[in-house]
Formats: sequence, C-alpha cells, structure tokens
Amino acid sequence: MKKRISFTIEGVVQGVGFRPFLHRLARRFSLGGWAKNTSGGVCGELEGKADDLSFFFEALPSCLPPLARIENIEKKELQSLEGYSDFKILDSDVGDGFTLISPDMATCMDCERELLNPADRRYLYPFINCTNCGPRFTIIRRMPYDRKNTSMAPFPMCPVCAREYGDIDNRRYHAQPDCCPDCGPEVFFLDSQGNRLPGSALDDPISHARRYLAQGKIIAVKGIGGIHLACNALDPQAVARLRQKKGRPRKPLALMAASTEAVRSICRLSPEEELLLTSESRPIVLLEKRVPDILPNISFCGSIGVMLPYTPVHRLLFHGSNMKLLVMTSANRSGCPVLTDNDESLHTLSGVADGFLLNNRDIVNRCDDSVVMYGHKGPVFFRRSRGYAPAPFYSPKDFTGICAFGAEQKAAFAFGRGPYLFLSPHIGDLKNMETMDHYESMAKTYNELFKIHPEIIACDLHPDYASTHIAEKAAKEAGRPLIRVQHHHGHMAACMADNGLDEEVFAIIWDGTGLGSDREIWGGEFLTGDFKNCKRVGSIRPIALPGGDKATEEIGRIGLSLLWDAGLDTDFAPLFVKKRQAVTALLDHHLSCPAASSMGRLFDGVAALLCSLNGITFDGEGPMSVEALASGCMPDLSKDCPPYPALFYSDAGVRRFDIRPLVRAIVSDIKHKVKSDAIAKKFMETLCYMALFQTQALNPRHLPVVLSGGVFLNRFLLSGVTELLARHSFKVYTHHKVSPTDEGLALGQAFIALYTSSTTRKEV
Repeated sequence: MKKRISFTIEGVVQGVGFRPFLHRLARRFSLGGWAKNTSGGVCGELEGKADDLSFFFEALPSCLPPLARIENIEKKELQSLEGYSDFKILDSDVGDGFTLISPDMATCMDCERELLNPADRRYLYPFINCTNCGPRFTIIRRMPYDRKNTSMAPFPMCPVCAREYGDIDNRRYHAQPDCCPDCGPEVFFLDSQGNRLPGSALDDPISHARRYLAQGKIIAVKGIGGIHLACNALDPQAVARLRQKKGRPRKPLALMAASTEAVRSICRLSPEEELLLTSESRPIVLLEKRVPDILPNISFCGSIGVMLPYTPVHRLLFHGSNMKLLVMTSANRSGCPVLTDNDESLHTLSGVADGFLLNNRDIVNRCDDSVVMYGHKGPVFFRRSRGYAPAPFYSPKDFTGICAFGAEQKAAFAFGRGPYLFLSPHIGDLKNMETMDHYESMAKTYNELFKIHPEIIACDLHPDYASTHIAEKAAKEAGRPLIRVQHHHGHMAACMADNGLDEEVFAIIWDGTGLGSDREIWGGEFLTGDFKNCKRVGSIRPIALPGGDKATEEIGRIGLSLLWDAGLDTDFAPLFVKKRQAVTALLDHHLSCPAASSMGRLFDGVAALLCSLNGITFDGEGPMSVEALASGCMPDLSKDCPPYPALFYSDAGVRRFDIRPLVRAIVSDIKHKVKSDAIAKKFMETLCYMALFQTQALNPRHLPVVLSGGVFLNRFLLSGVTELLARHSFKVYTHHKVSPTDEGLALGQAFIALYTSSTTRKEV
C-alpha cells in the first residue's frame, strides 16, 4: 500500500549536500516527492510503498553526507496521494524559522586529488570545492543557503558546472560554491606597490607567490576567513623581517606545514593530536617540539602551533616547491581583527608585505584560525573559530532569546534559539573601534541568520567592560532585563555546561582579572555553587599592583611588589624596574596599588623575578615564559608535600594561600644559583599541591570539581592539578567544547541567565 508523508528535518542540513543526498536515497527506495531549503531546515514530501518509506527513514541517519548533522525529524502522514513519479529539489522558501549553518571545512581528499591531477579540468584551480568541503559560513550573507545569498552570487555557473550542479550522481550536485576556471573567482598577485604581475602558463599568480617565498620575502595570502602574512619558516632572516615589520618581537608564530611528515620533523605528534591536525576543521594544533631548542625564532616555548593546508590556495603554495614549513600568521594591525578586504590589506600592509596573493571573492564573515591543544582527555581550545563556528552548543533547554555578551578580553558572545546557543567565532580584545565594530557586526549577523529576538540579556559584572556597555544598550533598546554575572561564576558555569553538569560543584578558577562580588580584583578563586548561586570559599593572598594597569604591562612592578610583600630586599639584583624608588614608595604608602588575588598576576611576578622580564610585549607573555622554562617536563607529584611551602590563613571566611613563603623560597633558590627551569617546575608543582590542599579543606563532600580560567591553558598545571585531584578521589571536569579563557565566558553567562531568569521556560 502506498503512503504520502510530509517531513521536516532540522540540523546542519544546508550547504552540505543534504538535499542531493535525500534525492539519491529516495531513488534508492523508489520514492517520489520533493525537498526544499527553508529557514528552519529542509522540508518536503515522500510518496511510495509503506515499507520503502520506513526503510528510507531507517537508513537516513546512518549514511549522511560528511558535514551534515540531524538534530530533529518530524513526520506526518498525509491523507491523499499526489502520484509523484520522481523526486525534485524545489526553490528555497524563506520563513520565520532558522537552520544551522556548517562551518568552513578543509579541502576534501577527492577535491585535492582533482586539484593535483593534470587531466582534470580543475587542475591547479585554487577555488575547487564540492558538497563535502570548502567555504560555508565565511561566504553567506543571508539564509537560506543558496548561491544568490553568498559571495558566489557574482559568478554565474558555466554550462559544464551547471550540468554537474544538476546531476544527482555528481559530487557537486547542488553545491552552492561550485565553480571552475571558466566561471569562478580568480586569484591574482600584486607587488608591494599594488601592481598586478602578469600571469602565463608557466608563471601564474601562485608561481609568483612561491618565488617570493623562496626568495625570503613576505607575502599576504587571502584565505577563506581572512588574510595571512606568510614567509619561509626555515629562513631566519625572513622570520626576523616579519617580526620586525609586524611589531611582534616575541609572541610565537603559527606555522603551516606541507604534510604530517613535515610536522613530525619538528614536533612530536600523538595519534590524538594527528586526528585534530587532519580533521575537517584543520585548526592550529599546539604540539610539543621534537627538540626543545628547535626554531626558537618561531616560538620560545616548548611547543609550536602548526596547521595543515585547508584551502586549495594553501595546498598550491607547497605544490612543486621545496618549502615544507611556512609562517602563516593573521594579517592585522596590533589588537585589530584579521584583515579581509583587498584594498584595506594593500593600505594596511604597505611596507610590511612584499607581495599580495589575493582574489576577487569577498569574505563576508571573517573567521580567524582556531587554536587547540590535546589536553586532559580531549581537545582544549585556546581559540574557537574557523572550522567550528557557527556550530552551536546544544542542550535540552529552551535558550530562545537569551543573549550573553561575554567579557572584554578574548571577547565572544552566545545567542540562544530553542535548544541551541550560537557561539560567535573568536573576536578579540575590545580595546579599539575596529574590534568593537567587528563584535557588533558579527552580533548583527547572528541575529539575522538565526532569527534571534533578545528576551534576556546577560553580561559581566564589570561596569566598564565594552561588552557590558553593548549589553546595556541592547537591553535598553529591547526593553528587556539585564543580568550581570560575576566573572568567575561565569567561568564555573561555562565548565559545568561544557560537561553537562547540573548540580552543585566545587570550582577552581584561575585567570588574570575579573571583578569580584566585593568589587575587588579576583583571579585565583575556589568557589562552590551551581547555575543559580555561587560562594567564594578560597583564594590566594592579594597582590598589590603599583600603578594599577601599568603593572600588567611592566610586570617588573609586580615582581617588586612580591618582594616588598614578602619582606625581602627590593634591590634584588635580577630585577630592574624603572623608577624603582618611586614604585617602592607607592607600595610603602599604599598609593595607586589596587590589590588582585590573581593567579595570572602571580605568574607575572614570578616571571619578572625568574626571567628578569620587566615588560611584556603581548598578553600572557609572563605566564608563558614560566611555563616555557619547564617545557618537556611533567609534574613530579609522587611526594606527599610540595617542593615549596604551601601555607594558608583565614580572611573573613575565605581560606587564602599565603604566597609570601613561596616567594621567599623562590628568591632563596635564585640567590643559590638553582637553575631557573628547576625553580619554574617547583613553583608550578607547588601550585598543583596548593589546589589539592584547598580542595581537601574546602570540598569535604567531594563535589565534582570544575577547572576554568585562562591559566588552565598551562599544560603543566592542567595535567598536574587533574592528576593530583583524581588520585585523591575527586572527579575533575575540564573544558573541551569552549575555551577556558574569557572567550568561553558567554556560555556560562547564558546558562546562569537561563536559571536565574523569572521567565518560565520548558525543556525542549
């Protein structure tokens, strides 16, 4: 007996070859009907034998296209038959719903084989793609995901591509970015003056770029989410020029490697790390150096961030070349978003880039490279962006209308619709108008793509954060409530949400700065609570910051503060601080010396003492310098006590770690010529034990322990703290879906807003 049913499928079902997949599956089971994209996903009708319809929906989840993901299927039997003789894909229909959008994905193996096959019509064509790979989020202007709504609209398909597009058996059937050299975008090469270099069969734009790189020059390369600056990573003079011209004297640079073999030549690569490196998302993966002192001009740390080519352009830069490793770093002004526009890049990078490998396809939504390491039982994000955004965070709650605006540093937001929280890609620090514009533009894009209508707005407790001001404005314009979330409660909630916890927990939150509920600066906190409530039960001794924010840049001031607080000689030899007497006078008279119970500031102070590091050139340089000293070492936690003193005292009901004995012990070792790598290791081991002692004293019920905050990007601490706590029967949870830094904060804010809102919400 024949039946006709209607269906609606929600999930990542647009731009991933889903409708062609439905067409082929319907043909396999001899079913007629139709399907079309809507703002809510894919809907359609099927008609055929009852058994064949059952077989269709049984097979559906098991043979999806690589990038597709189904979240929900709704079916309804219809009363009459239409007599469908075949299956058709209809024009899209825009309504009030929304659908999920695939992130950009790396070139698939099929396309890469065609790219390098001289017999293929797309041989060496730098925009080759199919339904299983290529740009998605970065080219979309509006939903539904049709070519006319993307930056491919100016490039009508040629007859051959159009035939592929309409051929159900072709891998490019209904692939919206489908193109070829006859109809698609073009790449071109410009010299430093913006003059277009002529191309020929033997000297095309990619060849110009390869020649420039081989000559030790710096080129700008336009990818799918932004523009990079590239040079030969094995040419010390080229790397030095890039650092000098970009004003990046010490911050590690990311590399792009031609192959996993090239990666193994400089780094250790575990099976788990290789899976991350070669995944469809192709993030930058932080890997341990094979030899500690290899490529010091790329990274002073014990690790290097490496990625594999993820676009045809990147692959072609290595093709036919002897170069195996390229520096591939974001092209941007200091503190500003990555560049995306051709003309702007020519202006901004004048005097920096010797050449420009650009193209005439617009980048609609900028998306930085994602950065990840394999940490405690899974990936740990430093930056979640290209290859992952805008894939949402899913939870069986109704987040409709919840808009969380994150913090000021490493800014990111989370907007809710149904069971999804749409997390923005990495945006950056909201310290200039360019980044602010990027933040607000991306928020507008998310609102339009996912049909977000603000109902409850959440932000950080800090009144001076730019993200707070944006949230206040949004709440006022929408006439909706604003929920202000204490910074470290937000971190705790983010890790809870990341791990699906909905119960009381014990939290260890270590970061640089966050406004506490007492209006003081926190950052080395031990909390108990849940999504609704949070109580501070432990911390570290506050550190005076002479000169306030100036001390976070001139960290020698913090080193001086540690000496002063520990009762030690502030003329300690390794430390040079400008205006030492003036800074000491500020400490003596408690003038302009805000206090911070911050683990990040403690690391800054120890870096100043241990590395004679008086000023930093980038955020996190102090903590990274301390971690780098112990690179290649794992914590030795076999003893019952730490190598340095771990003493505590009570302060108004808060159990504080007394850092003064620790500082005295470190200075004693420095004076006795103990090697700095041994001191760094002992310092971080002591912090691991301190975390254990605090947890034992403050968490007698053995509540689940969550770790969050940017300090837990320190691999040594992350592994050490989790190992010690687990050994003493504590269940430990860390981040795997969002970053432990402030970038992940919006996720926690959204959950807190959901649970504390007076609006009645039901589970989806």
